[in-house]
Amino acid sequence: MAKRKVSQTETVIAEEVSAVSVQSLWEKYQNVILYVLGGILVVVLGWWLYNKLIVEPRQTEAVAAMWQAEQQFGRDSFQLALENPGGGFDGFLAIADKFGGTPAGNLANYYAGICYLNTGNFDGAIEQLKDYSPKTDDMAAVRNGCIGDAYAEKQDFSTAEGYYKKAANATKNELIAGYYLKKLGMFYEFQNKKEDAIKAFDRLRTDFPNPASTDWREVEKYIYKLGAGK
Repeated sequence: MAKRKVSQTETVIAEEVSAVSVQSLWEKYQNVILYVLGGILVVVLGWWLYNKLIVEPRQTEAVAAMWQAEQQFGRDSFQLALENPGGGFDGFLAIADKFGGTPAGNLANYYAGICYLNTGNFDGAIEQLKDYSPKTDDMAAVRNGCIGDAYAEKQDFSTAEGYYKKAANATKNELIAGYYLKKLGMFYEFQNKKEDAIKAFDRLRTDFPNPASTDWREVEKYIYKLGAGK
């Protein structure tokens, strides 16, 4: 059967009906529509004002406050960096507490976790590092690796293993991923889990082939020592 052509008159009528339908919907629901649009505008405007008037000034203040603690951290004076960096400045713990919700306050959690890790307070390190929200895959890997170190120091090897795996899988950066694959392999070797260790070393060798990397060059040695190269 031949397809009937739509006449110009029918097209005009359809357009008029469509316009009437839209107008009817607007008349019927205009209050609801205006309410919803007004709500969206309030949320967007509120978010913008919050960032401009609160977050950005607090971020600037937090960055300035953290300067002295970062200086102590750079000198490996971890306890001072945590609590009393001098000059009347706050340490990382106070900054993380005072400026939560800002990028600098978030970073202070990471710094505090590393300070605790280096001073032997492994529970403190775990708590602070878990409060840190990494913004990049690379920092996610480092964060997970450091938490793994803390659990390993606590002899909680099962939990440490999980975090080392997360660290190795969090990024495609060959230097960082390679470092944590090597660490995972050595971690397995320490526990005499030879097959698991070989798998970690072999993954580093095959997934991130980089002869310029020290970690990559050492892999053959570790695999041979574990017997897979014989």
